[in-house]
Amino acid sequence: MKAIIFDQPGGPEVLRYGDAPDPVPGPDELLVRVRATAVNRADLLQRRGRYPPPPGASPILGLELAGEVVKAAGPWREGDRVMAVVTGGSYAELAVVPAGMALRIPEGMSFEEAAAVPEAFLTAYLNLFTLGRLQAGEAVLVHAGASGVGSAAIQLAKAAQARVFATASAGKLALCRELGATEAFDYRTEPFAERVRAATDGRGVDVVLDFVGAPNWEANMAALAPYGRLMLIGFLGGSRGTLDLGPVMNKSLTVTGTTLRRTPLPKKIALNEAFAAFALERFERGELRPVIDTVMPISSAASAHQRMEENLNAGKIVLRVA
Repeated sequence: MKAIIFDQPGGPEVLRYGDAPDPVPGPDELLVRVRATAVNRADLLQRRGRYPPPPGASPILGLELAGEVVKAAGPWREGDRVMAVVTGGSYAELAVVPAGMALRIPEGMSFEEAAAVPEAFLTAYLNLFTLGRLQAGEAVLVHAGASGVGSAAIQLAKAAQARVFATASAGKLALCRELGATEAFDYRTEPFAERVRAATDGRGVDVVLDFVGAPNWEANMAALAPYGRLMLIGFLGGSRGTLDLGPVMNKSLTVTGTTLRRTPLPKKIALNEAFAAFALERFERGELRPVIDTVMPISSAASAHQRMEENLNAGKIVLRVA
């Protein structure tokens, strides 16, 4: 099969479109002909040698896909249209998917649109609801609101009848509001903690989804309401700093870090099932939608990585495979 491969860690230029062995599915796995995949920041880190795949995962990049079942398992049949999160291997013509991780592609959704759903929406669902315990009527602050996960989180929180605030760069604030954010703040120029507290009559938000890490710690603490939950999804701004732990105790806060890729398979399957029950019909009704920045051919993976590294994308960068 054809796939995106690289021989040594480095910048986007190390990626090339070449030949790789066909994957072999196990007894409870599907073999899927990949029609589209999408770029995630984890792919950029793996390409640079900073985020190795878990044991047993494909060394090929790619954490999500949409395509057709070639070899079936479980309830699936050949030809079924599926989308899925995988631990690796989706920058390729063929990929292996645990049967329990496949999701049917909603009616009317293209392969390119479907490829933009799994990683972003499952990560957002995991952090908002499974771990973050967000409830109707509560308030949530979503950082990087125009990113793949951020745009998914805004929509999911709105669908759950929560009040949503978001941060983004100035040119992406309108998208955040369009997706359902009550207010959106330019993180470069506006003190988001002060804005959030003013908008909530001084109370703060119940949940914060943060991709930045240490630089946001103090402001996140200030933005959280008593008994609030800080969900750490990434460390784009760094993972180390001088941290004041006082607010964690004074407000009885909870701080949780997680990565979907390293979540044990049984827990991921349970998450998949809960997400499907909540979201698939909402996609069909148009209440939820993947936000796509750009669609490129798989052979242009290096350009796609460069676009994400320059933070030019609003929503997902999709790679069309076939």
